[in-house]
Amino acid sequence: MENTTGRRNFIKHTAMSGIGLLGIPSIVSASFRETGLSRVRLTSGAVVLFQGDSITDMHRKRDDFHANSAAALGEGYPFVTASDLLYDYPKKNLVIYNRGVSGNKVFQLADRWDADCLALKPDVVSILVGVNDFWHTITHHYTGTVQTYREDYIRLLSRTKEKLPGVQLIVGEPYALKGVKVVDDSWYPVFDGYRAAAREIAGRFGAVFIPYQSIYDKALKLAPATYWSVDGVHPTVAGARLMSDAWLHAIGA
Repeated sequence: MENTTGRRNFIKHTAMSGIGLLGIPSIVSASFRETGLSRVRLTSGAVVLFQGDSITDMHRKRDDFHANSAAALGEGYPFVTASDLLYDYPKKNLVIYNRGVSGNKVFQLADRWDADCLALKPDVVSILVGVNDFWHTITHHYTGTVQTYREDYIRLLSRTKEKLPGVQLIVGEPYALKGVKVVDDSWYPVFDGYRAAAREIAGRFGAVFIPYQSIYDKALKLAPATYWSVDGVHPTVAGARLMSDAWLHAIGA
């Protein structure tokens, strides 16, 4: 009894402090509590679409257009998430696609939206975009601003809701981990404006908002930034799992 009580106290302590075995679930839960949490409902036969840039793309096989295909889902958080969804809900017959494209900014998502979103008639659209809308102003002579990002994003989601009025939206917060290769002080405070814009837009459209930056910031208490990201932007295997856990936390099946 003494050992059992001691173990329970240890688990309770680690859950409260955000470390140890329950660290990641505690981190995700705490981050959602700070921002508020709505949930997505997955109906039988629901079509789930992941959209975004290279963080979503993650080396997916772009000429494989099949749903639920490992090659088509890539090597990042969409694959990890899809594997859990398909495992946990076999009776729902979920149909899951990844259409992220490396390097994309919001206007480039919009350019391919008819084929890569609307034609698939998704019930759930999950979008993570914004890093390139800022990063490419440093590296690719892109002249867009945070206002460009906001306006482009609003137009994209307005168009989506018009064509798919029943669609459930998930908006991922653009994030970056400072001090890892490409991310340094020069990103701030401007990049924070893109994060704020994504949150504002999620609220405007009634989308579930996933606070990836907050989640990563808390995860830094467990391991350094290089454990979670290879360059400050793209996730490691552990980072992909962290993002997937956050995504799944927003599901109320």
